[in-house]
Amino acid sequence: MPLAVAHLAFALGIVPLIFAAMLHFVPVLTRTGDPESRVKRLPLWAQLAGLVAVVAMQGWLPRGWLHAAAAVDLIFVLILLVWISQRMRRCVGAPHPGTRWYGAALGALLLALLAVLAMPMIPDAWGPLRRLHLHLNTLGLVGLAALGTLPVLLPTALGKPDPQAAVWLRRRLRPAVAAILLLSAGAAISWPLAVPGAAIMLLLALGLSGQWARCFGPRTLVTDGVSASLLAAVLGLMLLLAAGTLHGMGLLAAQPVLLAWVVGFLLPLVTGALSQLLPVWRWPGPQIPARHAMRACLANGGVWRGSGFLIAAALLLAGANLAAALILGGALAIFVVNLARAMRVARSTR
Repeated sequence: MPLAVAHLAFALGIVPLIFAAMLHFVPVLTRTGDPESRVKRLPLWAQLAGLVAVVAMQGWLPRGWLHAAAAVDLIFVLILLVWISQRMRRCVGAPHPGTRWYGAALGALLLALLAVLAMPMIPDAWGPLRRLHLHLNTLGLVGLAALGTLPVLLPTALGKPDPQAAVWLRRRLRPAVAAILLLSAGAAISWPLAVPGAAIMLLLALGLSGQWARCFGPRTLVTDGVSASLLAAVLGLMLLLAAGTLHGMGLLAAQPVLLAWVVGFLLPLVTGALSQLLPVWRWPGPQIPARHAMRACLANGGVWRGSGFLIAAALLLAGANLAAALILGGALAIFVVNLARAMRVARSTR
């Protein structure tokens, strides 16, 4: 079923990936060392809970299992929130402001799961709760986690510092949270509420890309495959915020906007982040030649890959589905081929 397929990607892929990214970055940002072994298992347990939810949506388990899985995921979110809070308290000096973005992203996921649990108790509000759940996940969890990570991840990928990254994260969190709440409430209740939220998020994304251009230079951003993919994700977010506003006005259907969100924002974000993080996760600790070789393979063609995702998203919004599918297939093929090459290089280089 389409609902099960959508949650197959989100609950089994996106949520565990975001959990894993938080487990990687929070110790770095708080200077507190690797996470405990039991906490490291949270992405896997969240993936299993997501699998139960998908199977229940498909009708292979009783419907009640869906809400049980949501309740279990809610517990995992609370555990991760408590763990982040503990790491922030253990930090020597002030923790990096990016950690607060992760807390806000998990707060959005918490509200999204509460909306699921409220659906059977308030059946008349099923539609608004469903839209609230959707936007708190796509823009709340993913959007806040992405914007909280990108100011740190992109300079790391380039090997150059951004002196304004911490300032940007500290000053932009409250407007971002307000924007997500307005967007989600507008989607659930009345679309005009979402317009100022979309405008705020658009300005935040535009400001971040402008800060990168001033700090690193446009040519540097598009030369490195990882930074090019991450920049494409920010540009895709801006495109989708505009498209979402048009959807609220009744000028665009919901399905093309949702598909374009996946293609134009999520795919460049995930492929770019994995290009930088997979080598580190594969070989944690000191730098070794295999890590550099693996990253070089994954970053190869990142400019074409990111551009392809953006063009495919724009074509989806324009209704040119066949052309979008062809370009999307080419962009995905670049990443899959590079991933296969990276795994072979990694095994032979270590």
